Amino acid sequence: MMMVSLGVLYFGAEFALNSAEVIGKRLGLSPLVTGMVLVGFGTSLPEFFVGHIAASQGRFPLALGSLLGSNLANLLLVLGLSGLIAKLRVDQKHVRDQLLIHLGLCGTLWWVLTRSGLNLFSALPLLAVIFIYLFKLYQLMKDDTQTEESCDEVLSDKKTSTVFIKLNLGFILLFVGGELLVKYSATLCLSLGLSEYIVSSIIVAFGTSFPELVTSIVSALKKLDTDMIVGNILGSNLFNCGFILGSLGVYEFSFEPVFNFELILLTAGAAYLLLLSFLKKLFGKASAFLFLGAYVFLVYLWIQGVKLYS
Repeated sequence: MMMVSLGVLYFGAEFALNSAEVIGKRLGLSPLVTGMVLVGFGTSLPEFFVGHIAASQGRFPLALGSLLGSNLANLLLVLGLSGLIAKLRVDQKHVRDQLLIHLGLCGTLWWVLTRSGLNLFSALPLLAVIFIYLFKLYQLMKDDTQTEESCDEVLSDKKTSTVFIKLNLGFILLFVGGELLVKYSATLCLSLGLSEYIVSSIIVAFGTSFPELVTSIVSALKKLDTDMIVGNILGSNLFNCGFILGSLGVYEFSFEPVFNFELILLTAGAAYLLLLSFLKKLFGKASAFLFLGAYVFLVYLWIQGVKLYS
């Protein structure tokens, strides 16, 4: 049933993302802004639904594991696999800006996750980071607008009613898939004797990162929009732990501050990409193997350190 729930999440994300992309073009957003905003937020929709459903049921370890695990899977696994297929550029100005904000998010996460718990007050810095990111996107939007011709083309090809039906269907599938995933993840934890944090960090996070994985791998294989792969993944990560984790503050949970290694890898990964950006180096196979090795080692530590997260 977990595979069924992951499938429902995937198709929900596809419907919502495709519909949102059409709406974005109708609003006159450029492909660049559409990609950074809608691909970044759209591929974070599974994490949003899973996180809030889990938190509303009092399963905060599952919610937190899915968000941290998804960010690490995006940064290390998805980027690593993409870098094995195609060389990725990280020297564009908008990617460098995202990396700087991502490092700011990592610093904020250090402060938030070393508290005794999450509440509205401690979540405010996370929401501030996403506000800064959205402001940067707004500036980019003003400087980079879509042509009238492409907008007219979209208007003539798509019917408004169909687009909004698909968008609503996508949200329904995301909700149903999130409910099923949370339910059967809890069952799996009990049957395997694992903590919710471990299962959600590895299995649930991989499932919710599947849209990012598919989008990036397809782009790398077809050599299409490879310049946007890094930006889309960073945007998704910012939405995950900026907006989604920040919004979970309404539930007010306590937790043990045992997330140092995850935070070290998130910070080191973003710092490494920023270094490549300033040196104007490509993210190639050597970097890809480094990121993939770090992810395999992280999963090994998660499994070996089950008691730390119980």
